[in-house]
Amino acid sequence: MRTPSWRRQGREPDYRFSLANERTFLAWIRTALALLAGGVLLDQFSTHLAPHRAVLGLAIGLASLAAALSGMAYARWRANEVAMRLEQPLPSTLAIPLLAAAALAGCAVIGLLLIAP
Repeated sequence: MRTPSWRRQGREPDYRFSLANERTFLAWIRTALALLAGGVLLDQFSTHLAPHRAVLGLAIGLASLAAALSGMAYARWRANEVAMRLEQPLPSTLAIPLLAAAALAGCAVIGLLLIAP
């Protein structure tokens, strides 16, 4: 397998930091899988929530968020690796506020669907 050019930059970081970065990446992937599972669960098993279009829209939104989060997880992992190699500060991420806003919106929609007649 060819080594990417960014892995040849700077110097190799302490392996403990690389492994911690990898664990964080895997935590983001687990979160994305949980969002995807939630979307599938809503689509397949939400018999008491109505209107169905809103439930379907929420399920699609969760699946889309899971896909976006997976991409952001890789971008974040790579950016952290590059920063560690170049001994620079770790970059910020848009993933955390996006995930928080999406969780707030999803909870609000589900709450409305549960109390709506």
